[in-house]
Amino acid sequence: MKIAVMGIAGKMGQMIAKSVLASKECSLLGGSVLEDDTANGKDIGLLIGQEKLDIFATSKVDALFSKADCLIEFTAPKATLAHLDLAVQYGKKMVIGTTGFSEDEKKKIEEASKKIPIVFSPNMSVGMNILFALSEKVASILPETYDAEVLEMHHRAKVDAPSGSALELGRSIARGRGVLLDEKARLSREGKTGARPFGEIGFATLRGGDVVGDHSVIFAGIGERVELSHKASSRESFSNGAVRAACFLKDKTTGLYSMKDVLGL
Repeated sequence: MKIAVMGIAGKMGQMIAKSVLASKECSLLGGSVLEDDTANGKDIGLLIGQEKLDIFATSKVDALFSKADCLIEFTAPKATLAHLDLAVQYGKKMVIGTTGFSEDEKKKIEEASKKIPIVFSPNMSVGMNILFALSEKVASILPETYDAEVLEMHHRAKVDAPSGSALELGRSIARGRGVLLDEKARLSREGKTGARPFGEIGFATLRGGDVVGDHSVIFAGIGERVELSHKASSRESFSNGAVRAACFLKDKTTGLYSMKDVLGL
């Protein structure tokens, strides 16, 4: 499969390019950058600290879309939706790891999946998706008297909070309990909040330094706590998962999939 990496000049984009190059099932077609980016026109091999590849970063996304089999997208919601329209236009497969979408924007992705195959997941890491599955399972076993809290920490430059992965952990807990996250979520606490109601799913967000991504789920009961955690020390776990997702789409023609589908969870 010929892969185009959107936003290839970013840290995540560069890591995805390396993972594609290391894959036996995929080849790197190229990557997109903004027109005024200093990486525009640069050899991608040099961009990622390797030898020349004669494959270049470009702001001419139409050329990428016309030749690629699949696009891997870790940019920003506005850019992702613009690329989604082009993917539908050209009939291309798409892997979306971008976070921070509104509910209406998520519906646009769902509508597009009726025309093209899409893997859409807030976290492409294999380990994180195991944490999603475990959180749902534990939540289905423990009664609501066990208070559920989601704690996450990311680098100081992350722009959305709570993280998309933290919210997915909240949704996993809600699914396990048979409730809706929107009705049970407490995204932050400040001042005199009163006693914690049973069934609430709380979130705590930390930002600082260069933390790639730490997530914990805490089920706090009377006399004991159950804690599940995942700590990412490198973006490689996300990029490898994204390439695995692209390979999963090889024989798909339409549909909206998650990493749970990719991993058989």
